[in-house]
Amino acid sequence: MRKLKIDELNRLSISDFKEQEKVPIIVVLENIRSLNNVGTIFRTCDAYKVEAIYLVGITGKPPHREIQKSALGATESVTWKYFDDTQKAIEELKQNGYFVCAVEQAEGSVSITEIHEQEFNRLALIFGNEVSGVEQGTINVCDVCVELPQYGTKHSLNVAVCAGITIWESFKLLSR
Repeated sequence: MRKLKIDELNRLSISDFKEQEKVPIIVVLENIRSLNNVGTIFRTCDAYKVEAIYLVGITGKPPHREIQKSALGATESVTWKYFDDTQKAIEELKQNGYFVCAVEQAEGSVSITEIHEQEFNRLALIFGNEVSGVEQGTINVCDVCVELPQYGTKHSLNVAVCAGITIWESFKLLSR
């Protein structure tokens, strides 16, 4: 095996990426404090052709130096929109036919590995604040709560790590 050189990766230009068909996933970031987490999630969304990111509340918005450090330019390729409150974002998503999932440990939540049993063609994934998670008012208007199975002592993942795993699982489901 040989590690590929940068010019062998067949990277798309930003304009080619924007024209490319996207996977019908919208990621909603509700009150994410860390700009590094926001940037990392932008980069993950670029990697998996996510349709858009909705930034809500105190979540930082591009352009911002701290977001750019981890996004590595993904804020230019991934479509994003800002909402002052999550309810407005969810109203728009539901009007456009998205199945809305809070990614949260909650009563009645389903494992991300069981989400395939749901009926949907468009998916919105809501990720919450690093300390308090997805707000209860948001959970109340979602179609379902999904969570990642965890087997250690913490039962907690960094939001960007959680988003990466959840986006990948959703990509596999919706890109067939």
